[in-house]
Amino acid sequence: MTDLLYSEIEEELRASVRALLTDRCPHENTLGRCETGEPYDRGLWQTLARDLGTASLAVPEEAGGAGASVREAAVVLEELGRAAAPTPYLGSAVLATTALLALEGADGDSGDNGAGEASKLLASLAAGERTAALAVPLSVMPGAGTFPSAVRADSAGTLTGTVTSVADAAAADVLIVPAEGRDGPGLYAVEATAAALAVVPRTSLDLTRPVADVTLTGTAARRLAGAVQAPAALERALLTGAGLLASEQLGIAEWCLTATVAHLRDRRQFGRQLGSFQALKHRLADLWLEVVGARAAARYAADTLATGDPDAPVAVAVAASHCGELAVRAAEECVQLHGGIGMTWEHPAHLYLKRAKADQIALGTPDRHRAALAALVDLPAPMG
Repeated sequence: MTDLLYSEIEEELRASVRALLTDRCPHENTLGRCETGEPYDRGLWQTLARDLGTASLAVPEEAGGAGASVREAAVVLEELGRAAAPTPYLGSAVLATTALLALEGADGDSGDNGAGEASKLLASLAAGERTAALAVPLSVMPGAGTFPSAVRADSAGTLTGTVTSVADAAAADVLIVPAEGRDGPGLYAVEATAAALAVVPRTSLDLTRPVADVTLTGTAARRLAGAVQAPAALERALLTGAGLLASEQLGIAEWCLTATVAHLRDRRQFGRQLGSFQALKHRLADLWLEVVGARAAARYAADTLATGDPDAPVAVAVAASHCGELAVRAAEECVQLHGGIGMTWEHPAHLYLKRAKADQIALGTPDRHRAALAALVDLPAPMG
C-alpha cells in the first residue's frame, strides 16, 4: 500500500524550510525585490540549497547528494509555493538535476567523457555550489514525443539557435541545452559566461519566476549525452517537473485558503464577522475539499516518481490537471474575498494569483494533461 502521509523526516524538513522562508522571505521583501526587477535573493538561495541541503534531496549519496527522494523535494516545493518564494528551485534542483540524474552511468553514446561531465556538474548542483537551468520553453510538457529542435549542434560541438521563455535562466551558472546534431539529439552543458551566449529577460506574468530567451550563436558547449540517453533524460526531467509543480500549486492553494479564512474571521461587516455568513462558509468549505483532493493527487504523483512506479505518467497527468486549476481558483477566491485590499499591490494576494496562473500554463496546461491522460488510460475522445 502506498503511504501518502508525511513522514516525520518530511515534517521536520517542512518546518526547517518554512522557518527559513518566514525569516528571510517575507512578502514585503519579495514585493520590494520584484519592483527592482531582481526578484532572486541569492543569499536566500544559497542558504536553502547549500545550508539546508534541499538541492541535493533527490540525488543519491554516491553521487554527492542527500540520498532522499523527490517526495522530500515535493515538500520543499509546497513550502516555496506557500511563500511565493522567488528561488530557482524548479529550474535547477528539479528540471536540470533530474536530467543529469538520468545520465548517471551513461557513456556519452560515443566514447566521449559525457558521463564524467554530467557527474561533476550534478555534484556541484547537489552541493549548492552552482545553479543550472534546463533550456526548454517553460510551456513544454512531458510526453510530447518529439525532441526540441530549436538548437542545432555542429561537428565542432558548438550550438546555434534560440530557446524562448526558459525558467530561471537568468540565475543559472550553467545551461543544460537539448540540441539536434548530425548524430541525432543530444544534451549539452553551456557555461553562462560563454562567449556568443545571450540570455535576454522577458516580461513574465509571474514576477517571482523570471523567464528569459536564450540565444546561442556558435556557442562552445560540452556534450553530456547523445541520441541514446538524451531523449529519455529530457522526458524524465519534464515528467518530474510537471509532477512536482503540482506540489507547488498545492502550497499556493493552501496559503490562499488559510489567508482568506483568517481575513474573514477578523473582518467585520454589519456588526458580524464576514466568516459568519453562510454563503462564504460554503465557498470556503468547497475550496477546502478541493485542497484535500489536490494534496492526495500531488502526493501520489511525487510518490510514483520517487519509486519509479510505471503509473507515474498517469499520476502526473491527474495531479497537473487538478492542481493547476485549483491553485488559480483558490487565488481568485483569495483576491475576491479580501475585498478592496486584495486588489492592491501592497497585499501579497496578487503574487499568488500570478504564480498560480503562470504555473497553470507551465509544463503543460490542465487541458493538455487531461488529453494526455485520456490516451494513457485508453479513454476514447467524445464523438462529434
